[in-house]
Amino acid sequence: MISISVKYTVFAILSTIGNLTTQHLVNLVIKDIIDDKYVLYVSMFFGTLVGLIIKYILDKKYIFNYHTKSQTENAEKFVLYSFMGVFTTAIFWVFEISFDKIFDHNMAKYVGAVIGLSIGYIVKYNLDKKFVFSKK
Repeated sequence: MISISVKYTVFAILSTIGNLTTQHLVNLVIKDIIDDKYVLYVSMFFGTLVGLIIKYILDKKYIFNYHTKSQTENAEKFVLYSFMGVFTTAIFWVFEISFDKIFDHNMAKYVGAVIGLSIGYIVKYNLDKKFVFSKK
């Protein structure tokens, strides 16, 4: 049997890959369409959205073994899950933006993103366990 920490780490990696791949693809599509100063923020938004959806589905089913009874309950859980991610998303975005601004290399933002996401996922697990998927 695989431990929760191993599963959570694998899912965090999958979500990070989804997030960063989406960012890269959005960046490729929009870089010639919108002002350069907004490209990073637009790509981060879409990457975050994709990562959020991937992580919610995997966490709900395989980490917390939580079964919603209706689409309404599922939507409510997703909103609460997303709300708990606001603080952790801020951590991730601060790291990614800071690395992008501080280091003069295209890959720096992705290094910052991985560091920020790693910190954020540790915090998020504890928030989700206590507030989103509690068995009370």
